[in-house]
Amino acid sequence: MEKRTQVHLLLGSNIGDRRANLARARALIAQRAGPLTAHSALYETEPWGVREQPLFLNQAIAVATALPPADLLRTLKAIEKEMGRLKTERWQARLIDIDILLYGDLVCAENGLQIPHPGLPRRNFALIPLMEIAGEEVHPVEGKTIEELYLACRDPLEVWLFEEE
Repeated sequence: MEKRTQVHLLLGSNIGDRRANLARARALIAQRAGPLTAHSALYETEPWGVREQPLFLNQAIAVATALPPADLLRTLKAIEKEMGRLKTERWQARLIDIDILLYGDLVCAENGLQIPHPGLPRRNFALIPLMEIAGEEVHPVEGKTIEELYLACRDPLEVWLFEEE
């Protein structure tokens, strides 16, 4: 039996059918990275960085993966590309964005891969969905639970539970 690590990812989309984009990403991740063990509700969020763009739909998921971190990153980038994500300026609108938030309790910074995600403690759009599925998980650098990080977060951007009309 291969060893699997629980990883937490954040999915985001603000172009096209956002809900369908997240569903397709979940299916491809389950197929190529490992089974999904949890997922948050969908959240509509204000854009980070560049404000003049459509609202995002975000969701946190947990995956049990046997892939080492670099292979997981390559797999996720391939999924983004396959789904039609284009290379754009930082923080621009995108069809799909898949970020590794936590990889078990691993801490690493190498070859363009930083785990835990360096922006996590400062971003409501990541903390709120992650708190739903892993609120008691301890951030391996900050030494605080995800819920404690959220309570200390000063991000003014809004996050709403998404409900279809």
